[in-house]
Amino acid sequence: QVQLVESGGGLVQAGGSLRLSCVPSGSIYSINDIGWYRQPPGKQRELVALISSGGSTNYGDFVKGRFTISRDNAKDTVFLQMNSLRPEDRAVYYCYLGYRPNWYQSQSVWGQGTQVTVSS
Repeated sequence: QVQLVESGGGLVQAGGSLRLSCVPSGSIYSINDIGWYRQPPGKQRELVALISSGGSTNYGDFVKGRFTISRDNAKDTVFLQMNSLRPEDRAVYYCYLGYRPNWYQSQSVWGQGTQVTVSS
């Protein structure tokens, strides 16, 4: 069973930075894409950033150059560097993995979520 271990959330002042990490574990044949979604209080889950197996990235519109997603391919670890954080960035951040357990199937899995709180 594939699981995701997230780390790096916490409390930061507005204008500060945080770095989130996510490490998959379990049987993975290949990774399609990996990244982060977030769910602000009372709102729906939304895309923050995704990176594909080929290295292409996709960001939510609200990121506006403040966040950077990167990946350590050797360790399948994905990082989200968040700079210039705003109070509205407060949310539970979820790691997402789209992967293949074998050559003919595709699956996805979510992490348990890590809280990010930004004080004004």
